[in-house]
Amino acid sequence: MLEVGEHSFQYHELMTDKNKFKDGADILIVEDEESIARLMNLHLQAAGFSTYCCGDGDSALECIRDGKWLLVILDRMMPGASGMKVLRKIRKSSTHANVPVLMVTALSQPSERVHGLNEGADDYLAKPFEPAELVARAKALLRRNRFVEKGTAVKNPIQLDPDTPVVFEGDLRVELRPMEYKLLKILMEKPGKTRSREYLLDHVWGRDVFVEARTVDVTVKRLRKAMKQIGRKKCVETVRSMGYRFIPPAE
Repeated sequence: MLEVGEHSFQYHELMTDKNKFKDGADILIVEDEESIARLMNLHLQAAGFSTYCCGDGDSALECIRDGKWLLVILDRMMPGASGMKVLRKIRKSSTHANVPVLMVTALSQPSERVHGLNEGADDYLAKPFEPAELVARAKALLRRNRFVEKGTAVKNPIQLDPDTPVVFEGDLRVELRPMEYKLLKILMEKPGKTRSREYLLDHVWGRDVFVEARTVDVTVKRLRKAMKQIGRKKCVETVRSMGYRFIPPAE
């Protein structure tokens, strides 16, 4: 597992070029423990990513404002602006609201993870962790954020409002119920991927909540009815005996 205290380094070793993060770095690492930040950096770079590190929340806000990131790996507890504050700023940003965020924290209680996910984190990783798991989760979030078909990114004109339970396309908007919004968000995160009812129950309603499988069907039915208002009812498809999937509309 990734151990704290084995290595030390100065953050300027990773940030010798002040404008590096403006020139195409893939991943922003926000971590105040230098040994952990160094190992994150080394393993992610070994996996082929370009990275940029900062050690406090205030620097993170500056980097997020000025950079174009594919992924943010965010420590929850750090000097300056807290990880939760940085997360909220990302989700309220007009230009960075859809950037996936992997939150890393020593606070591993379920309530803490639920709070972070509800605030907009895309995934959670508890310390200590295996570096290989960090890389795997980073790759999964990046795959989820890019739907690729025949080598070409598919543009999806349907968008979710990051702050309110609203789905829209152009000037057409419709308000969804909270579970409809969460269900659609899960399906849209990986277009074309079939999600079973069990998967949706776990990721929309939560593993600790007992809900009958037919609740998914009822929620999908309501979601389709709402999507009909923007002419996109058929985007949520039933895959017989398997579950549901989201198919982006053809341009």
